[in-house]
Amino acid sequence: MSFFKKLKEKIAKQADTVTEKFKRGLEKTRDSFAGKVNDLIARYRKVDEEFFEELEEILIASDVGVATVMDFIDELKMEVKRRNIQDPKEMYSVISEKLIDIYEASGDETTELNIQPNGLTVILFVGVNGVGKTTTIGKLAHKLKNEGKTVMLAAGDTFRAGAIEQLEVWGERVGVEVIKQSAGSDPAAVMYDAIQAAKSRNVDILLCDTAGRLQNKVNLMKELEKVRRVIEREVPGAPHEVLLVLDATTGQNAMSQAKTFKEATNVTGIVLTKLDGTAKGGIVLAIRHELNIPVKFVGLGEKMDDLEPFNAEQFVYGLFSSFMEREEEQGE
Repeated sequence: MSFFKKLKEKIAKQADTVTEKFKRGLEKTRDSFAGKVNDLIARYRKVDEEFFEELEEILIASDVGVATVMDFIDELKMEVKRRNIQDPKEMYSVISEKLIDIYEASGDETTELNIQPNGLTVILFVGVNGVGKTTTIGKLAHKLKNEGKTVMLAAGDTFRAGAIEQLEVWGERVGVEVIKQSAGSDPAAVMYDAIQAAKSRNVDILLCDTAGRLQNKVNLMKELEKVRRVIEREVPGAPHEVLLVLDATTGQNAMSQAKTFKEATNVTGIVLTKLDGTAKGGIVLAIRHELNIPVKFVGLGEKMDDLEPFNAEQFVYGLFSSFMEREEEQGE
């Protein structure tokens, strides 16, 4: 059985709506990446060194990241040699297979949030301004509430103009309470108030917004450390997740942000927003492979329910669905 048939069987066991979201959300990346790979395979009669060099350039242009691309090409060459592949047309499934392998080889790929079975779960959101952090908090609150959890929001971004109001709008839309103070307040004090409120109301999950002024990195990181200390003191073992929100459309800039925040705080997972708005969806692989941080959620659209747990197989399906359809047409 071909790799694509196996992949399709796995995908068939998952919700059709999710499969369609990944397919739709990766349309720009697929059109760019798959189109270039199609052209590459059509132009070559055999798989040789020049073929790999061009493939390397295509992957780098898709923001897969130089270090990840080098490792991927090495793996690909070994697999081609092992299977004695000569015909470029056979490369569709090998490329797909190895993309999943290189993502999953980085370690535990679970997208499950570390939700506590008893007591309060605290999830801290970090990331620079403009990446969609507040929107992501709202969407996750909606998702968790639909799963039967009681949710509260903490407006810890007290510096950006309009940030508190924006979170309040989301609170109203989702139907969850927002704990806030006035603009310019100490974010750690907001967290303290929010934790006390969450405990007194027996809330399941507290989602905490934070400031994202990376241009003043030292102050921002000190502020995050202070926020963490307050959370740890009030809820031993918390925060249970530190989710770094990154904008997929910024490509390698998102990678440098991830490195900065990883140095400053114990990031447990990535939320990659606006994946549907970029042709450089390869950044997913670069972040996972080079930073060893799992991508827990991806934004695949602007609707409230368009935040989806990341799934490497769904991702590769979304990327290569046109190849799979071609294989089916050829009756392979």
